[in-house]
Amino acid sequence: MPDPAYVHAAFSSIAARYVTANHLLSMGADILWRARAIEKIAEWQPQRLLDAATGTGDLALAVQRAFPETDVVGTDFCRPMLDVAVQRGLEQVLEADAMHLPLPEASFDVLTVAFGLRNMADYEAALREFHRVLTPGGHLLVLDFSMPSGLMTMPYRMYLHHILPKIAGFITGNSSAYDYLGESIEAFPRDEAFLDLLVRAGFTMPTQLPLLSGIASIYTAQA
Repeated sequence: MPDPAYVHAAFSSIAARYVTANHLLSMGADILWRARAIEKIAEWQPQRLLDAATGTGDLALAVQRAFPETDVVGTDFCRPMLDVAVQRGLEQVLEADAMHLPLPEASFDVLTVAFGLRNMADYEAALREFHRVLTPGGHLLVLDFSMPSGLMTMPYRMYLHHILPKIAGFITGNSSAYDYLGESIEAFPRDEAFLDLLVRAGFTMPTQLPLLSGIASIYTAQA
């Protein structure tokens, strides 16, 4: 499991260039993935939405723009990332560890986490905490990296472990943070393993939507 102190230090060091790096390294695919997430969120018509591990606020800002009547809160334990989110226009932020949210039970009807659960010290414990703050019948959306299968597996691994860290190091000045990225993606449960994890954490009706041949996935479930 990831080391919280390392994760905090790594993301603090790349906060200023994080958005640019993400768009370049994914060749803009991350923008399309968030658009798919917004389509799913629209089905739920959220009144209060918490974006956990919001980072620089990409998904929370997309929700804020798409649903101006929704009360959107972005939370993260890394203050430099939150500062960037605020500068970009995110209206409500909370500096907090997603493993221990200082929020009452059943206080949000939708909870999202994009590319953040993978960085948490205990995936199942984090999901249980998400379940706690969701209203009964509320919705969870997890957008994160997977590993493609078939012919794409080896080329993607080559990119992930050998090419991406070099490019990211040039952009952000910290290639080691992106060495960690590849390791975290390989270790993160995916497909049926992640669906089973959602059920163990108390969620029902788990679903998976693979994106770009499985390089990323949108998982949803109901509290």
